[in-house]
Amino acid sequence: MTGLERTLAFIQGKSVDRAPFHPIVMRWAAKYAGVKYRDFCLDYRAKCIAMLRAAEDFGHDWVTVMSDPYAEASAFGIKVEYPDDSLPLDKGGRLPDLAAAGRLQPVCTLDHPRMVNRLEEIREFRRRAGVRFFIVGWVEGPVAEYADLRGTTTAAMDLLDDPETVARAMDVITESAIEFITHQIEAGAHCVGIGDAFCSQIGPANYRRFAWEREKRMIDLIHRLGALAKLHICGNTRPIVPEMIATGADIIDVDHLVPSMAEFAPLLGERQVFSGKVDPVSVIQNGDAARIAAEVRHGWEEARGRAIVSAGCEITPGTSVENMRAFENAARSAK
Repeated sequence: MTGLERTLAFIQGKSVDRAPFHPIVMRWAAKYAGVKYRDFCLDYRAKCIAMLRAAEDFGHDWVTVMSDPYAEASAFGIKVEYPDDSLPLDKGGRLPDLAAAGRLQPVCTLDHPRMVNRLEEIREFRRRAGVRFFIVGWVEGPVAEYADLRGTTTAAMDLLDDPETVARAMDVITESAIEFITHQIEAGAHCVGIGDAFCSQIGPANYRRFAWEREKRMIDLIHRLGALAKLHICGNTRPIVPEMIATGADIIDVDHLVPSMAEFAPLLGERQVFSGKVDPVSVIQNGDAARIAAEVRHGWEEARGRAIVSAGCEITPGTSVENMRAFENAARSAK
């Protein structure tokens, strides 16, 4: 089976030879392929070369446009510095106050280089890989993007000080994301991921108030356009996992900080699966092959066989090739 066939069949509850293997590799893929991280972020050809080499050499079933949270933020005015071979840096341009947040206007995908670059990545994946891999586009969720535009501490205070203005800004963010999603699916993405990492820090009530309906609106659109949806929220999301499932996302990422997937597995719909939740540092980077295999097997059992094999978040660039190979071998045993 191809990675695309395996992933689609698995989500649909059909028989597959093994579970799909979707490790989040960004800095790891760039390092493995000898690509500078600046180029990984800014040059769609370099990104695709690195992601496809990692996928082909280590049995990954997906490729994704993920790299950093600034594609949309730069369109909204964040000034970003791209070091030669390190993570991009926020160098200013944040919304200075709540009044500015209230004046936020939607951005047009095709007017901004970082967003257009993501579309070109998807097209390049389709040209180079055809239907061999499950191709996943990406947008920032409303809470994560607002935190990028205001800073995390300030954004958290805004939720308390002026929730109505925050909600209006998040509506603008969602409107822009919906346009970006549409273009990514038109470019050939089989799935679009929504990254809303800061949601794990704001509590269940605020998740429901600010994020849930907006995420669901994005997910409903993705489904209407004929693609699948993935929801990624880092951290201990145990208090909100039921709500994450209720968005209707086809793939719900679970971080290693969530104690167990077992209590939530019965909540999954017929065509919903988890992805996760191995610890990328203590297990994948620092563990040995036996521990990696044991943790993958344990997660598979927790999820009652309804989990794509992945770490809870990004594989670190310090992870050895040997450990990535061990991760691949462990994934192949998940049947």
